[in-house]
Amino acid sequence: MEAPTFRLDNEHLSFRFTATLSDRYGEPVERLPTPKRLNDWLDANSLRLGKEQTTDQDLVLACQLREAIHRAGTAVVGGDVPQRADIGLINRLSRESRTYPQLTASGAHWCSWSRHPIHAALGLIAQHAIAILGGDERSQVKVCKNPECGGLYVDTSRGQNRRWCSMNICGNRAKKAKFRRADAQTPAHP
Repeated sequence: MEAPTFRLDNEHLSFRFTATLSDRYGEPVERLPTPKRLNDWLDANSLRLGKEQTTDQDLVLACQLREAIHRAGTAVVGGDVPQRADIGLINRLSRESRTYPQLTASGAHWCSWSRHPIHAALGLIAQHAIAILGGDERSQVKVCKNPECGGLYVDTSRGQNRRWCSMNICGNRAKKAKFRRADAQTPAHP
């Protein structure tokens, strides 16, 4: 069976990473079922920092990071303090990533002097989570209003009234559900 496509519509890297598990509160969709899919996600986000292939242990660590970011983001939205273990994992991976941007003829690319390029890439994701959850955009972090989704996003709308992690996915689902409800309530004409 082919793995579901990636949701790459979130403009924030760390929250795009948390979307590798979507519909968290409905029927969850795991988009990283194998180490190869983690390689694919890193490729799709220009985060492959070497030729190393992902191992089962790397995938476990990636899923731990994904869930730590999601729990920390959800805590921030709720005005709570993220769990100490989640903060510790995010900070450790960030610190150990040993990454730096490098200018090349085709643009900027991430590089690392770490001996573990997969861990270094996860560290970049952790660094992004730190910048969002601990920086100026912290107060704009929200959880998608789709009761099945639970996706995180940064609300940059003028009125701070954005409701969906993605208008194309969760917003469209809500519109369709509203239309179906309205259609079901419309009396049939004889």
